[in-house]
Amino acid sequence: MKIGFYHSLLDWHHPEFPIDGMHPQRDDEQAQAAAKGRDVSRYADYLHGQVRELLTGYGPVDYLFFDFSYPGRTWGGKGRDDWRSGELLALVRSLQPDVVVNDRLDLELEGDVLTPEQYQPTSSLSGDGRLWEACQTLNGSWGYDRDNLDWKTPDQLIRMLVDGVSKDGNLLLNVGPTGRGEFEPRAVATLDAIGRWMDQHARSVYGAGPAPYVPPPDTRYTQRGDRLYLHLFAWPFRHVHLPGLAGRVRFAQFLHDGSEIPAEVIDPARQAQNTTMSGLGADVLTLTLPVRQPDVAVPVVELFLEPQR
Repeated sequence: MKIGFYHSLLDWHHPEFPIDGMHPQRDDEQAQAAAKGRDVSRYADYLHGQVRELLTGYGPVDYLFFDFSYPGRTWGGKGRDDWRSGELLALVRSLQPDVVVNDRLDLELEGDVLTPEQYQPTSSLSGDGRLWEACQTLNGSWGYDRDNLDWKTPDQLIRMLVDGVSKDGNLLLNVGPTGRGEFEPRAVATLDAIGRWMDQHARSVYGAGPAPYVPPPDTRYTQRGDRLYLHLFAWPFRHVHLPGLAGRVRFAQFLHDGSEIPAEVIDPARQAQNTTMSGLGADVLTLTLPVRQPDVAVPVVELFLEPQR
C-alpha cells in the first residue's frame, strides 16, 4: 500500500493568511479591516514547516498533492511568490527524493504529474514525459454534500477510467465520507459496481496503456503486451469493424466470460446485397457480436495479437 498526502496550500484559519477573493470572509468588510496587517511570508514559514513535518515524521511518502495556486484568478490571488514555491519544492526533493509531486505550485514545468480536474482531456497530456491523472468525484462535490445529487453512474466512471488509460493517464476518484466518517449507501453501491467490473476486466486497465490503432466510434483501445482491449462504450448492432487489424488478430474473446467472438476479413470486392454487407477494405477486421449487450457495465473484447513481422 502506497502513502500519499493531500496538502492544501490555502489555510483560512491561520492568523497570517491574508483574506482574498476566495476566502470565506471576502465579503466581510469588518474582517478585512482586521486582517490588514497579515503577512503571507509568515504563513509561508508555517507552510514550509508543516511540509517538513509531513516528510520527516511518517517514513517514505510516495505522493504529495498540493492544492492549489490561483494568481490573477481573483483579487489577492496567491501563487509561487506567496508560497515560495521554488524553495518549497526544493525542500520536498531534499527530504523525499522519490516522492511524486503534482503540478499546483505555480511553477514552470512543475511537478511530476498533471492533474486536470472535473473534466476528461480530449487527448493524452503525456507529451513531455510527465504522468497525468483526471481528478474526479463520485458526485459533484469533493467533500460530503447531502444535497449534491450530481451522482455519476458506475458505467460512466468506468468509461472515464478507461478513457484515461487509453490516453496514457490515470483516474483519481474521490469519495467524501459523511460527518460520521462513513461512506453513504450510494457511494458504497457505486464502488461495489466498479469493483465487480474490475474483478473481470482488471487486465484491460492495470499495466495497460494506449494502443497504436485508431478505435471505431464509441470505443476505446488499451493495450498490454500482445493483448489489445476493445472497450465498447455503446453497443453496436451485430458488427464492429476494426481498421488496421486484418491479419493481426489470432483470437478474440469477451473478457468477462472468455467466450469466443467470430472475426473475419470481408472480401473487399464483395458487393452489398440485401442482407449481405459489402467489403470494407483489406485492412479491416470485422467482429460479429451478440444482438444483446452482455450484462456488464462496459463490455470488453480481448484481442490476441499476432507477432509483428
